[in-house]
Amino acid sequence: MKKAGTSLAVIATLIAMGAVVGCGSGGTNNAAGTAGNAANTTAPSTGSQTGVLNVGLQADPSTLDPALSSALVDRQVMANIYDTLFALTPDGKIVPDLVKTYEVSSDGKTYTFHLQTGVKFQDGTTFDAAAVKFNLQRDMAKTSARASELNMIQSVDTPDSNTVVLHLKAPYSPLLGVLTDRAGMMVSPAAVKKYGDDYANHPVGTGPYIFESRVKGDHITVKANPNYWKGAPKIQQVTFKAFSDPNVELTNLENGAIQLSDQVPAQSLSSLQQNANFVVSNTPGLGYQGVYLNTSEAPFNNQYLREAVDAAIDRQTITNVVFKGEASPAWGPFSPKSPVYDAKQDTPPAPNGDEVKKFLKEAGDPNGFTFTLQTANSPVTAEVAQIMQSMLAKYNITMKIQQLEFGTLLSNNTNHAFQASALGWSGRIDPDQNTYQFWHTDGPQNGSNFSDPTVDKLLDEARQVGDMSKRKAIYSQFMDEMHKQDPYIFIYFQNNTYAYSKNLQGFQAYPDGVFRIADMSI
Repeated sequence: MKKAGTSLAVIATLIAMGAVVGCGSGGTNNAAGTAGNAANTTAPSTGSQTGVLNVGLQADPSTLDPALSSALVDRQVMANIYDTLFALTPDGKIVPDLVKTYEVSSDGKTYTFHLQTGVKFQDGTTFDAAAVKFNLQRDMAKTSARASELNMIQSVDTPDSNTVVLHLKAPYSPLLGVLTDRAGMMVSPAAVKKYGDDYANHPVGTGPYIFESRVKGDHITVKANPNYWKGAPKIQQVTFKAFSDPNVELTNLENGAIQLSDQVPAQSLSSLQQNANFVVSNTPGLGYQGVYLNTSEAPFNNQYLREAVDAAIDRQTITNVVFKGEASPAWGPFSPKSPVYDAKQDTPPAPNGDEVKKFLKEAGDPNGFTFTLQTANSPVTAEVAQIMQSMLAKYNITMKIQQLEFGTLLSNNTNHAFQASALGWSGRIDPDQNTYQFWHTDGPQNGSNFSDPTVDKLLDEARQVGDMSKRKAIYSQFMDEMHKQDPYIFIYFQNNTYAYSKNLQGFQAYPDGVFRIADMSI
Protein backbone atom coordinates (compact mmCIF):
# COMPACT_ATOMS: atom_id res chain seq x y z
CA MET A 1 0.00 0.00 0.00
CA LYS A 2 1.55 3.26 -1.10
CA LYS A 3 0.24 6.62 -2.26
CA ALA A 4 -0.10 7.78 -5.87
CA GLY A 5 2.70 9.29 -7.82
CA THR A 6 5.48 11.73 -7.24
CA SER A 7 5.34 14.96 -9.23
CA LEU A 8 8.02 15.86 -11.79
CA ALA A 9 9.10 18.71 -9.54
CA VAL A 10 9.64 16.36 -6.63
CA ILE A 11 11.55 13.91 -8.85
CA ALA A 12 13.76 16.75 -10.05
CA THR A 13 14.43 17.78 -6.45
CA LEU A 14 15.30 14.22 -5.51
CA ILE A 15 17.73 14.01 -8.43
CA ALA A 16 19.36 17.25 -7.37
CA MET A 17 19.73 15.90 -3.83
CA GLY A 18 21.22 12.64 -5.08
CA ALA A 19 18.21 10.65 -3.86
CA VAL A 20 17.58 8.97 -7.19
CA VAL A 21 20.87 7.12 -7.07
CA GLY A 22 20.76 6.87 -3.31
CA CYS A 23 17.73 5.55 -1.47
CA GLY A 24 15.07 6.12 1.09
CA SER A 25 13.74 4.16 4.03
CA GLY A 26 10.49 2.43 4.82
CA GLY A 27 8.13 0.58 2.52
CA THR A 28 5.84 -2.42 2.49
CA ASN A 29 5.97 -5.99 1.33
CA ASN A 30 5.33 -6.22 -2.39
CA ALA A 31 3.23 -3.09 -2.55
CA ALA A 32 3.30 -1.36 -5.92
CA GLY A 33 2.75 2.31 -6.64
CA THR A 34 0.94 4.46 -9.17
CA ALA A 35 1.67 7.35 -11.50
CA GLY A 36 5.05 6.39 -12.89
CA ASN A 37 7.48 8.14 -15.22
CA ALA A 38 7.53 7.77 -18.97
CA ALA A 39 9.57 4.76 -20.06
CA ASN A 40 13.18 5.51 -20.92
CA THR A 41 13.80 4.70 -24.58
CA THR A 42 17.58 5.00 -24.23
CA ALA A 43 19.38 1.76 -23.44
CA PRO A 44 20.38 2.06 -19.78
CA SER A 45 23.99 1.97 -18.81
CA THR A 46 24.88 -0.74 -16.29
CA GLY A 47 27.70 -1.45 -13.94
CA SER A 48 27.15 -5.02 -15.03
CA GLN A 49 30.18 -5.30 -17.29
CA THR A 50 32.31 -5.12 -14.15
CA GLY A 51 30.26 -7.88 -12.51
CA VAL A 52 28.24 -5.51 -10.32
CA LEU A 53 24.49 -5.79 -9.82
CA ASN A 54 22.45 -3.09 -8.07
CA VAL A 55 19.07 -4.23 -6.71
CA GLY A 56 16.26 -1.95 -5.59
CA LEU A 57 14.34 -2.85 -2.42
CA GLN A 58 11.12 -1.19 -1.30
CA ALA A 59 12.37 -0.80 2.29
CA ASP A 60 15.54 -0.99 4.33
CA PRO A 61 15.88 -4.53 5.78
CA SER A 62 15.17 -4.55 9.50
CA THR A 63 17.69 -7.32 10.29
CA LEU A 64 20.00 -9.87 8.65
CA ASP A 65 19.53 -12.41 11.43
CA PRO A 66 17.08 -15.15 10.32
CA ALA A 67 16.06 -15.79 13.94
CA LEU A 68 14.73 -12.22 14.26
CA SER A 69 13.52 -11.39 10.76
CA SER A 70 9.90 -10.59 9.92
CA ALA A 71 10.07 -8.74 6.57
CA LEU A 72 10.33 -9.78 2.92
CA VAL A 73 13.11 -7.28 2.24
CA ASP A 74 15.23 -9.03 4.88
CA ARG A 75 14.80 -12.30 2.99
CA GLN A 76 15.79 -10.71 -0.33
CA VAL A 77 19.26 -10.15 1.12
CA MET A 78 19.48 -13.14 3.46
CA ALA A 79 18.53 -15.69 0.78
CA ASN A 80 21.81 -14.81 -0.93
CA ILE A 81 23.96 -14.97 2.24
CA TYR A 82 22.48 -18.15 3.72
CA ASP A 83 21.65 -21.55 2.28
CA THR A 84 18.68 -23.47 3.65
CA LEU A 85 18.27 -27.10 4.68
CA PHE A 86 15.61 -27.46 1.99
CA ALA A 87 14.85 -25.24 -1.01
CA LEU A 88 11.97 -24.23 -3.27
CA THR A 89 12.00 -24.70 -7.03
CA PRO A 90 10.44 -22.06 -9.31
CA ASP A 91 7.35 -24.27 -9.65
CA GLY A 92 6.95 -24.52 -5.87
CA LYS A 93 8.38 -27.98 -5.19
CA ILE A 94 10.38 -28.60 -2.01
CA VAL A 95 13.78 -30.20 -2.60
CA PRO A 96 16.82 -30.95 -0.37
CA ASP A 97 19.57 -28.30 -0.27
CA LEU A 98 22.08 -28.43 2.62
CA VAL A 99 20.29 -31.68 3.40
CA LYS A 100 21.39 -34.20 0.76
CA THR A 101 18.86 -36.99 1.47
CA TYR A 102 16.30 -37.65 4.20
CA GLU A 103 13.87 -40.20 5.60
CA VAL A 104 10.62 -39.84 7.55
CA SER A 105 9.37 -42.52 9.94
CA SER A 106 6.04 -44.24 9.28
CA ASP A 107 4.40 -42.38 12.19
CA GLY A 108 5.62 -39.01 10.88
CA LYS A 109 7.40 -38.16 14.12
CA THR A 110 11.06 -38.78 13.22
CA TYR A 111 12.98 -37.04 10.42
CA THR A 112 16.52 -38.15 9.59
CA PHE A 113 18.63 -35.71 7.56
CA HIS A 114 21.86 -36.74 5.81
CA LEU A 115 23.85 -33.55 5.16
CA GLN A 116 25.96 -32.35 2.28
CA THR A 117 29.65 -32.89 3.02
CA GLY A 118 32.59 -30.55 2.46
CA VAL A 119 30.50 -27.39 2.97
CA LYS A 120 32.11 -24.44 4.76
CA PHE A 121 30.66 -21.32 6.31
CA GLN A 122 32.02 -18.08 4.88
CA ASP A 123 34.25 -17.66 7.94
CA GLY A 124 35.97 -20.96 7.11
CA THR A 125 34.30 -23.04 9.83
CA THR A 126 32.70 -26.37 8.99
CA PHE A 127 29.02 -26.89 8.29
CA ASP A 128 28.03 -30.14 9.98
CA ALA A 129 25.41 -31.79 12.17
CA ALA A 130 26.50 -29.82 15.23
CA ALA A 131 25.93 -26.57 13.30
CA VAL A 132 22.43 -27.69 12.31
CA LYS A 133 21.58 -28.57 15.91
CA PHE A 134 22.92 -25.19 17.07
CA ASN A 135 20.73 -23.36 14.53
CA LEU A 136 17.57 -25.30 15.28
CA GLN A 137 17.94 -24.84 19.02
CA ARG A 138 18.65 -21.13 18.53
CA ASP A 139 15.52 -20.77 16.40
CA MET A 140 13.46 -22.72 18.94
CA ALA A 141 14.30 -20.26 21.73
CA LYS A 142 11.44 -18.11 23.03
CA THR A 143 13.24 -14.97 21.88
CA SER A 144 13.28 -16.17 18.28
CA ALA A 145 10.66 -15.18 15.70
CA ARG A 146 10.97 -18.76 14.46
CA ALA A 147 9.86 -20.38 17.72
CA SER A 148 6.31 -21.25 16.65
CA GLU A 149 7.56 -22.68 13.36
CA LEU A 150 9.71 -25.23 15.18
CA ASN A 151 7.75 -25.80 18.38
CA MET A 152 6.79 -29.33 17.33
CA ILE A 153 10.42 -30.44 17.62
CA GLN A 154 10.96 -32.28 20.89
CA SER A 155 14.69 -33.01 20.52
CA VAL A 156 17.57 -32.97 18.04
CA ASP A 157 20.13 -35.78 17.88
CA THR A 158 23.42 -35.88 15.96
CA PRO A 159 24.55 -39.52 15.76
CA ASP A 160 27.49 -38.48 13.57
CA SER A 161 28.88 -35.32 11.98
CA ASN A 162 26.77 -35.66 8.84
CA THR A 163 23.47 -36.88 10.31
CA VAL A 164 20.71 -35.00 12.15
CA VAL A 165 17.66 -36.71 13.64
CA LEU A 166 14.61 -34.65 14.61
CA HIS A 167 12.16 -36.17 17.09
CA LEU A 168 8.76 -34.47 16.94
CA LYS A 169 6.06 -34.24 19.60
CA ALA A 170 3.49 -35.14 16.95
CA PRO A 171 3.36 -35.33 13.15
CA TYR A 172 4.07 -31.90 11.70
CA SER A 173 3.26 -31.59 8.01
CA PRO A 174 4.67 -28.04 7.46
CA LEU A 175 8.20 -29.00 8.59
CA LEU A 176 9.97 -29.23 5.23
CA GLY A 177 8.25 -26.06 3.99
CA VAL A 178 9.39 -24.25 7.14
CA LEU A 179 12.97 -25.38 6.49
CA THR A 180 12.97 -23.77 3.02
CA ASP A 181 12.59 -20.41 4.76
CA ARG A 182 14.27 -18.50 7.61
CA ALA A 183 14.09 -21.42 10.06
CA GLY A 184 16.13 -23.42 7.56
CA MET A 185 18.78 -20.72 7.02
CA MET A 186 22.04 -21.88 8.57
CA VAL A 187 24.11 -19.25 10.37
CA SER A 188 27.71 -19.78 11.49
CA PRO A 189 27.74 -20.84 15.19
CA ALA A 190 31.25 -19.37 15.49
CA ALA A 191 30.04 -15.98 14.22
CA VAL A 192 27.06 -15.96 16.58
CA LYS A 193 29.34 -16.72 19.53
CA LYS A 194 31.87 -14.11 18.40
CA TYR A 195 29.48 -11.21 17.79
CA GLY A 196 26.67 -11.99 20.26
CA ASP A 197 23.87 -9.43 20.14
CA ASP A 198 25.63 -7.66 17.26
CA TYR A 199 25.51 -10.74 15.02
CA ALA A 200 22.92 -9.17 12.67
CA ASN A 201 25.60 -6.66 11.62
CA HIS A 202 28.07 -9.47 10.86
CA PRO A 203 25.98 -12.20 9.18
CA VAL A 204 27.81 -15.37 8.10
CA GLY A 205 26.24 -18.25 6.19
CA THR A 206 27.23 -20.92 3.67
CA GLY A 207 25.56 -19.08 0.78
CA PRO A 208 26.79 -17.69 -2.54
CA TYR A 209 27.41 -14.14 -1.27
CA ILE A 210 29.46 -12.83 1.65
CA PHE A 211 28.28 -9.80 3.61
CA GLU A 212 30.65 -6.88 3.06
CA SER A 213 29.13 -3.63 4.37
CA ARG A 214 25.97 -1.79 5.30
CA VAL A 215 24.87 1.81 5.61
CA LYS A 216 21.58 1.78 7.55
CA GLY A 217 18.74 3.28 5.58
CA ASP A 218 20.77 3.33 2.39
CA HIS A 219 22.37 0.13 1.12
CA ILE A 220 23.82 -3.33 1.82
CA THR A 221 26.71 -4.72 -0.23
CA VAL A 222 27.65 -8.38 -0.59
CA LYS A 223 30.43 -9.99 -2.64
CA ALA A 224 30.68 -13.36 -4.38
CA ASN A 225 31.78 -16.30 -2.26
CA PRO A 226 34.75 -17.76 -4.22
CA ASN A 227 34.56 -21.01 -2.23
CA TYR A 228 30.82 -21.55 -2.59
CA TRP A 229 30.09 -25.29 -2.51
CA LYS A 230 27.83 -25.11 -5.56
CA GLY A 231 30.37 -23.06 -7.55
CA ALA A 232 31.23 -19.37 -7.40
CA PRO A 233 28.43 -17.06 -8.61
CA LYS A 234 28.96 -15.16 -11.87
CA ILE A 235 28.02 -11.73 -10.51
CA GLN A 236 30.88 -10.54 -8.34
CA GLN A 237 29.19 -7.86 -6.25
CA VAL A 238 25.59 -7.05 -5.36
CA THR A 239 24.39 -3.85 -3.71
CA PHE A 240 20.85 -3.72 -2.35
CA LYS A 241 19.49 -0.15 -2.27
CA ALA A 242 16.39 0.89 -0.31
CA PHE A 243 13.62 3.06 -1.81
CA SER A 244 10.43 4.03 -0.01
CA ASP A 245 8.96 5.54 -3.18
CA PRO A 246 8.35 3.14 -6.10
CA ASN A 247 8.51 6.02 -8.58
CA VAL A 248 12.03 6.90 -7.44
CA GLU A 249 13.00 3.23 -7.67
CA LEU A 250 11.60 3.12 -11.22
CA THR A 251 13.65 6.18 -12.20
CA ASN A 252 16.76 4.47 -10.86
CA LEU A 253 15.97 1.43 -12.99
CA GLU A 254 15.40 3.51 -16.10
CA ASN A 255 18.64 5.49 -15.71
CA GLY A 256 20.68 2.34 -15.01
CA ALA A 257 21.48 3.06 -11.35
CA ILE A 258 19.85 -0.28 -10.50
CA GLN A 259 19.35 -3.26 -12.78
CA LEU A 260 16.72 -5.19 -10.79
CA SER A 261 13.69 -3.65 -9.07
CA ASP A 262 11.41 -5.34 -6.54
CA GLN A 263 8.44 -3.07 -7.29
CA VAL A 264 6.81 -1.56 -10.37
CA PRO A 265 4.39 1.38 -10.02
CA ALA A 266 1.06 0.10 -11.32
CA GLN A 267 0.54 3.14 -13.54
CA SER A 268 3.88 2.39 -15.21
CA LEU A 269 3.38 -1.34 -15.67
CA SER A 270 2.09 -1.16 -19.25
CA SER A 271 4.72 1.29 -20.52
CA LEU A 272 7.55 -0.64 -18.88
CA GLN A 273 6.29 -3.89 -20.44
CA GLN A 274 6.54 -2.23 -23.85
CA ASN A 275 10.08 -0.95 -23.28
CA ALA A 276 12.54 -3.26 -25.03
CA ASN A 277 15.31 -2.35 -22.57
CA PHE A 278 13.55 -4.07 -19.65
CA VAL A 279 11.78 -7.27 -18.74
CA VAL A 280 8.77 -7.26 -16.41
CA SER A 281 7.91 -10.32 -14.31
CA ASN A 282 4.32 -10.14 -13.02
CA THR A 283 3.10 -13.41 -11.52
CA PRO A 284 0.52 -14.29 -8.82
CA GLY A 285 2.10 -14.65 -5.40
CA LEU A 286 1.39 -16.46 -2.15
CA GLY A 287 1.10 -13.34 0.00
CA TYR A 288 -1.64 -11.07 1.25
CA GLN A 289 -1.96 -7.51 2.48
CA GLY A 290 -4.36 -6.02 4.97
CA VAL A 291 -4.84 -4.47 8.39
CA TYR A 292 -4.24 -5.86 11.87
CA LEU A 293 -6.85 -4.77 14.42
CA ASN A 294 -5.64 -4.72 18.04
CA THR A 295 -8.20 -6.92 19.77
CA SER A 296 -6.80 -6.21 23.24
CA GLU A 297 -7.57 -2.47 23.31
CA ALA A 298 -10.42 -0.12 22.42
CA PRO A 299 -12.02 0.28 20.04
CA PHE A 300 -11.23 -3.11 18.45
CA ASN A 301 -11.64 -5.18 21.59
CA ASN A 302 -15.26 -4.88 20.45
CA GLN A 303 -15.82 -7.61 17.86
CA TYR A 304 -18.76 -5.79 16.24
CA LEU A 305 -16.60 -2.77 15.41
CA ARG A 306 -14.11 -5.08 13.72
CA GLU A 307 -16.94 -6.59 11.71
CA ALA A 308 -18.21 -3.14 10.77
CA VAL A 309 -14.86 -2.18 9.26
CA ASP A 310 -14.66 -5.47 7.36
CA ALA A 311 -18.13 -5.02 5.88
CA ALA A 312 -17.44 -1.44 4.76
CA ILE A 313 -14.34 -2.10 2.62
CA ASP A 314 -14.69 -2.45 -1.15
CA ARG A 315 -11.63 -4.52 -2.06
CA GLN A 316 -12.39 -4.59 -5.78
CA THR A 317 -12.31 -0.79 -5.96
CA ILE A 318 -8.97 -0.68 -4.14
CA THR A 319 -7.34 -3.18 -6.47
CA ASN A 320 -8.82 -1.51 -9.57
CA VAL A 321 -7.77 2.00 -8.60
CA VAL A 322 -4.39 1.36 -7.01
CA PHE A 323 -2.93 -1.80 -8.50
CA LYS A 324 -4.21 -2.15 -12.08
CA GLY A 325 -3.29 -5.77 -12.69
CA GLU A 326 -0.76 -6.23 -9.87
CA ALA A 327 -3.19 -7.52 -7.22
CA SER A 328 -6.58 -9.13 -6.69
CA PRO A 329 -9.16 -8.73 -3.88
CA ALA A 330 -8.63 -10.93 -0.79
CA TRP A 331 -10.77 -12.19 2.05
CA GLY A 332 -8.33 -14.62 3.62
CA PRO A 333 -4.64 -15.60 3.84
CA PHE A 334 -4.76 -18.21 1.05
CA SER A 335 -4.11 -16.79 -2.42
CA PRO A 336 -5.17 -18.63 -5.61
CA LYS A 337 -1.64 -20.11 -5.64
CA SER A 338 -2.17 -21.80 -2.25
CA PRO A 339 -2.99 -25.52 -2.14
CA VAL A 340 -5.91 -24.77 0.22
CA TYR A 341 -7.38 -21.82 -1.70
CA ASP A 342 -11.18 -21.83 -1.66
CA ALA A 343 -12.73 -19.37 -4.10
CA LYS A 344 -15.95 -19.16 -2.10
CA GLN A 345 -14.28 -18.38 1.22
CA ASP A 346 -11.34 -16.35 -0.04
CA THR A 347 -13.22 -14.08 -2.47
CA PRO A 348 -14.60 -11.06 -0.58
CA PRO A 349 -18.27 -10.13 -0.69
CA ALA A 350 -19.32 -6.69 -1.89
CA PRO A 351 -19.45 -4.03 0.85
CA ASN A 352 -22.76 -4.11 2.73
CA GLY A 353 -24.00 -0.84 4.21
CA ASP A 354 -26.89 -2.46 6.06
CA GLU A 355 -24.50 -4.86 7.79
CA VAL A 356 -22.15 -2.02 8.72
CA LYS A 357 -25.01 -0.15 10.40
CA LYS A 358 -26.19 -3.34 12.12
CA PHE A 359 -22.71 -4.04 13.52
CA LEU A 360 -22.32 -0.43 14.72
CA LYS A 361 -25.66 -0.67 16.52
CA GLU A 362 -24.73 -4.01 18.11
CA ALA A 363 -21.41 -2.52 19.20
CA GLY A 364 -23.22 0.30 21.00
CA ASP A 365 -21.81 2.92 18.60
CA PRO A 366 -24.65 3.55 16.10
CA ASN A 367 -23.25 7.00 15.32
CA GLY A 368 -19.82 5.67 14.40
CA PHE A 369 -16.43 5.76 16.09
CA THR A 370 -12.83 6.93 15.58
CA PHE A 371 -9.54 5.02 15.30
CA THR A 372 -6.02 5.50 13.98
CA LEU A 373 -4.41 3.40 11.26
CA GLN A 374 -0.63 3.14 11.31
CA THR A 375 0.85 2.62 7.85
CA ALA A 376 4.21 2.86 6.09
CA ASN A 377 5.45 6.23 4.84
CA SER A 378 5.16 5.34 1.17
CA PRO A 379 2.91 6.50 -1.68
CA VAL A 380 0.92 3.30 -2.24
CA THR A 381 0.23 2.62 1.44
CA ALA A 382 -1.00 6.18 1.79
CA GLU A 383 -3.26 5.87 -1.26
CA VAL A 384 -4.85 2.64 -0.03
CA ALA A 385 -5.32 4.17 3.42
CA GLN A 386 -6.99 7.25 1.95
CA ILE A 387 -9.40 5.13 -0.09
CA MET A 388 -10.29 3.10 3.01
CA GLN A 389 -10.70 6.34 4.96
CA SER A 390 -13.25 7.55 2.39
CA MET A 391 -15.15 4.23 2.43
CA LEU A 392 -15.43 4.22 6.22
CA ALA A 393 -16.43 7.88 6.40
CA LYS A 394 -19.75 7.00 4.72
CA TYR A 395 -20.74 5.34 7.99
CA ASN A 396 -19.32 8.00 10.34
CA ILE A 397 -16.32 5.80 11.03
CA THR A 398 -13.40 8.23 11.26
CA MET A 399 -10.05 6.66 10.42
CA LYS A 400 -7.02 8.82 11.14
CA ILE A 401 -3.83 7.97 9.21
CA GLN A 402 -0.41 7.88 10.87
CA GLN A 403 2.49 7.26 8.48
CA LEU A 404 5.59 5.68 10.02
CA GLU A 405 9.03 4.50 8.97
CA PHE A 406 8.79 0.80 8.10
CA GLY A 407 10.97 -0.41 10.98
CA THR A 408 8.87 1.56 13.48
CA LEU A 409 5.68 0.16 11.97
CA LEU A 410 7.02 -3.39 12.44
CA SER A 411 8.14 -2.70 16.01
CA ASN A 412 4.78 -1.18 16.98
CA ASN A 413 2.99 -4.18 15.50
CA THR A 414 5.13 -6.62 17.50
CA ASN A 415 4.52 -4.65 20.70
CA HIS A 416 0.77 -4.16 20.03
CA ALA A 417 1.35 -0.40 20.16
CA PHE A 418 -1.42 0.48 17.69
CA GLN A 419 -5.16 0.42 17.12
CA ALA A 420 -4.93 -0.64 13.46
CA SER A 421 -1.73 -1.52 11.58
CA ALA A 422 -1.39 -1.91 7.80
CA LEU A 423 1.02 -4.80 7.31
CA GLY A 424 0.89 -7.90 5.15
CA TRP A 425 2.77 -11.12 4.52
CA SER A 426 4.76 -12.17 1.48
CA GLY A 427 3.40 -15.72 1.68
CA ARG A 428 4.76 -19.25 1.98
CA ILE A 429 4.12 -22.53 0.21
CA ASP A 430 2.59 -24.27 3.24
CA PRO A 431 -0.70 -22.80 4.56
CA ASP A 432 0.48 -23.17 8.16
CA GLN A 433 3.17 -20.58 7.48
CA ASN A 434 0.48 -18.08 6.43
CA THR A 435 -1.66 -18.58 9.54
CA TYR A 436 -0.28 -20.15 12.72
CA GLN A 437 2.18 -17.49 13.82
CA PHE A 438 -0.33 -14.68 13.19
CA TRP A 439 -3.54 -15.95 14.84
CA HIS A 440 -2.58 -18.73 17.23
CA THR A 441 -2.49 -17.52 20.85
CA ASP A 442 1.00 -16.19 21.63
CA GLY A 443 2.14 -16.59 18.00
CA PRO A 444 5.33 -14.55 17.51
CA GLN A 445 3.70 -12.35 14.85
CA ASN A 446 0.24 -12.18 16.41
CA GLY A 447 0.12 -8.40 16.12
CA SER A 448 -3.63 -8.33 16.79
CA ASN A 449 -3.05 -9.99 20.20
CA PHE A 450 -5.84 -12.34 19.16
CA SER A 451 -6.70 -15.44 21.18
CA ASP A 452 -9.49 -17.91 20.56
CA PRO A 453 -9.58 -21.56 21.69
CA THR A 454 -11.45 -22.75 18.59
CA VAL A 455 -8.93 -21.10 16.25
CA ASP A 456 -6.04 -22.53 18.29
CA LYS A 457 -7.52 -26.03 18.11
CA LEU A 458 -8.04 -25.87 14.34
CA LEU A 459 -4.56 -24.51 13.64
CA ASP A 460 -3.00 -27.18 15.86
CA GLU A 461 -5.02 -29.89 14.15
CA ALA A 462 -4.12 -28.73 10.62
CA ARG A 463 -0.42 -29.04 11.45
CA GLN A 464 -0.72 -32.73 12.28
CA VAL A 465 -2.62 -33.85 9.17
CA GLY A 466 -0.55 -34.98 6.20
CA ASP A 467 -3.24 -35.13 3.51
CA MET A 468 -3.68 -31.69 1.94
CA SER A 469 -7.34 -32.21 1.06
CA LYS A 470 -8.08 -32.98 4.74
CA ARG A 471 -6.05 -29.96 5.79
CA LYS A 472 -8.08 -27.82 3.39
CA ALA A 473 -11.29 -28.87 5.17
CA ILE A 474 -9.78 -27.84 8.52
CA TYR A 475 -8.65 -24.48 7.14
CA SER A 476 -12.18 -23.95 5.83
CA GLN A 477 -13.45 -24.17 9.42
CA PHE A 478 -10.64 -21.84 10.49
CA MET A 479 -11.74 -19.24 7.92
CA ASP A 480 -15.36 -19.49 9.11
CA GLU A 481 -14.09 -18.40 12.54
CA MET A 482 -11.87 -15.66 11.09
CA HIS A 483 -14.78 -14.18 9.15
CA LYS A 484 -16.85 -14.12 12.33
CA GLN A 485 -14.20 -12.45 14.47
CA ASP A 486 -12.15 -10.31 12.05
CA PRO A 487 -8.89 -9.80 13.96
CA TYR A 488 -7.36 -8.95 10.58
CA ILE A 489 -8.96 -7.21 7.60
CA PHE A 490 -7.71 -8.92 4.43
CA ILE A 491 -7.54 -6.44 1.56
CA TYR A 492 -5.69 -7.89 -1.44
CA PHE A 493 -3.44 -10.64 -2.77
CA GLN A 494 -0.36 -9.02 -4.24
CA ASN A 495 1.37 -10.24 -7.38
CA ASN A 496 5.13 -10.69 -7.36
CA THR A 497 5.89 -7.86 -9.78
CA TYR A 498 9.53 -7.13 -10.66
CA ALA A 499 11.42 -5.44 -13.47
CA TYR A 500 15.00 -5.84 -14.61
CA SER A 501 17.42 -4.80 -17.33
CA LYS A 502 17.42 -6.96 -20.46
CA ASN A 503 21.16 -7.47 -19.81
CA LEU A 504 20.38 -9.47 -16.66
CA GLN A 505 20.16 -13.16 -17.52
CA GLY A 506 18.90 -16.12 -15.49
CA PHE A 507 16.17 -14.34 -13.51
CA GLN A 508 13.43 -16.73 -12.39
CA ALA A 509 10.26 -15.92 -10.50
CA TYR A 510 9.82 -18.02 -7.35
CA PRO A 511 6.46 -18.41 -5.57
CA ASP A 512 7.89 -16.95 -2.35
CA GLY A 513 8.90 -13.77 -4.21
CA VAL A 514 12.59 -14.01 -3.25
CA PHE A 515 15.52 -13.27 -5.61
CA ARG A 516 18.09 -16.07 -6.09
CA ILE A 517 20.97 -14.03 -7.49
CA ALA A 518 23.44 -16.93 -7.65
CA ASP A 519 21.45 -18.16 -10.67
CA MET A 520 21.86 -14.85 -12.51
CA SER A 521 24.52 -13.41 -14.80
CA ILE A 522 25.09 -10.22 -16.77
